[in-house]
Amino acid sequence: MRFSKLRLNGFKSFVDPTDLIIADGLTGVVGPNGCGKSNLLEALRWVMGENRPTAMRGGGMEDVIFAGASTRPARNFAEVSLQLVDNSERLAPAGFNDEDTLEVVRRITRDIGSAFKSNGKDVRARDVQMLFADASTGSHSPSLVRQGQIAELINAKPRARRRVLEEAAGISGLYQRRHEAELKLRGAETNLTRVDDVLEQLTAQLASLARQARQAKRYREIGAELRVAEGMLLYRRWKEADQARAEAEAALREMVTAAARGEAGAREAAKAREAAEAAIPPKREEEAIAGAVLQRLTVERDALASQEAAALEAVASLEKRIAQLGHDIERETGLNHDAGETIERLEWEAAEIVKASDGFG
Repeated sequence: MRFSKLRLNGFKSFVDPTDLIIADGLTGVVGPNGCGKSNLLEALRWVMGENRPTAMRGGGMEDVIFAGASTRPARNFAEVSLQLVDNSERLAPAGFNDEDTLEVVRRITRDIGSAFKSNGKDVRARDVQMLFADASTGSHSPSLVRQGQIAELINAKPRARRRVLEEAAGISGLYQRRHEAELKLRGAETNLTRVDDVLEQLTAQLASLARQARQAKRYREIGAELRVAEGMLLYRRWKEADQARAEAEAALREMVTAAARGEAGAREAAKAREAAEAAIPPKREEEAIAGAVLQRLTVERDALASQEAAALEAVASLEKRIAQLGHDIERETGLNHDAGETIERLEWEAAEIVKASDGFG
């Protein structure tokens, strides 16, 4: 795999777009400490799919974005693109064989995350890692030697040296694929275990469904009987409603006839009312006259009543006087009788006195 250009934009100290042209032969970058030489290697690892912040010498993956300086503001994103040439044989994995030249771009935005693109199309990080693993390279390749790593390779354990030999032999991609195949196999075993669990659940569900099917069959039978019963009930209700309709129509005809008679009677009553209203004015005049006469008679009655009361009082007074005179007459009659008796007695005495005087004479 041949790299032709590495482009950095906002990555660590490369705040402005910077191109590193990788020509045929040996390409070297010379500069003092702190000028960003290690940042180029980290950018190469990062665009190949490195996801460990510690490998980028940071606490988080967003630390690769330019954090700002006294004269430059911080950037909101970082982007690294790597151009690969000679893909004419189409040996790259599926999704990368559209053109002879490949360009892999990785962009990270604050608070959003990073994304990969290949020739302008979105791809997965796993696809990018497999692209470089098939070419016996990648972000963890021993051929990417960082500062101080030469001594580590010299003192490395046989296992680490084996990785170098495997990459040189071009079989590191096979190990990567084997690792993925093992992960897929373990995932398949897990899925099979889950399938067994699902089968057990489905068996229980099947028994439940069989029971529900029996219940549904019984439900359909009962539903059919219920529909027949409902049909008979509806027919009977329809017959009753039809009979009620006939009775209502007969009653309506009678009511219409009665209403017609009532209307005729109402017309006659209206005529009678009109005649009565026409006769009302004379009656009202007569009523007024009768009222006046009644008022006059009432006044005369009141006067006569007053006179009658006065006459009755006079009669009562006269009767009392008559009664008193009767008592007086009786009293005088008694006195006259007593006086008569007294006179008769006196006359007798006088006679006796005369007789007596005649005897002595």
